[in-house]
Amino acid sequence: MEDERISRADRRRRTEEAIVTAARRQFGELGYERTSIRGVAAEAGIDPALVMQLFGNKEALFSAAASAGVGLEALTGATTSELARAAAAHLFADFEDAERRGGAEALLRSCLTHPAAGAVLRDQVMAPTQAAVAATIGGDDAELRAAVLNACTLGVTIARYLLEDPVLAAADRTDVERILGPALEAIVSTGA
Repeated sequence: MEDERISRADRRRRTEEAIVTAARRQFGELGYERTSIRGVAAEAGIDPALVMQLFGNKEALFSAAASAGVGLEALTGATTSELARAAAAHLFADFEDAERRGGAEALLRSCLTHPAAGAVLRDQVMAPTQAAVAATIGGDDAELRAAVLNACTLGVTIARYLLEDPVLAAADRTDVERILGPALEAIVSTGA
């Protein structure tokens, strides 16, 4: 009886969430190469054909998994004066959350070690975010500034969480933000 009261849109959303949760875990644990549509479907308790119907292919499923729970809205919705702080907060979002850190690290590793996963992250997740950030920055070199902003935060993320640079990994988040903040502000500033 309860299922009859759930709208079709809600059922679809719940199914998509179950698929993305399973995909995020499997891409994180198994990597891009060993994760399969069938395996994700089995973990989500649905037919593989439904995964294909909703996501189309493995690349789109990876894109959804990589985007899930990342909270890009805070970054893409930030004003120019909020952008540097939003970028710094975004850097820490998944990696400082104990429950999400393992999956976030593994997804990032997949992007660095598998060309298709890297292309998906670059083209389907980072590119639209970077375009929104560039629109917020404005000016002649807005796209370049957005790309450099992204590269800085991505570089710190990789050094702190994947490579575990001893100094950076041991540093308190507030100290990293204190040092990184002025650099991010300088990148965002259009000089006008």
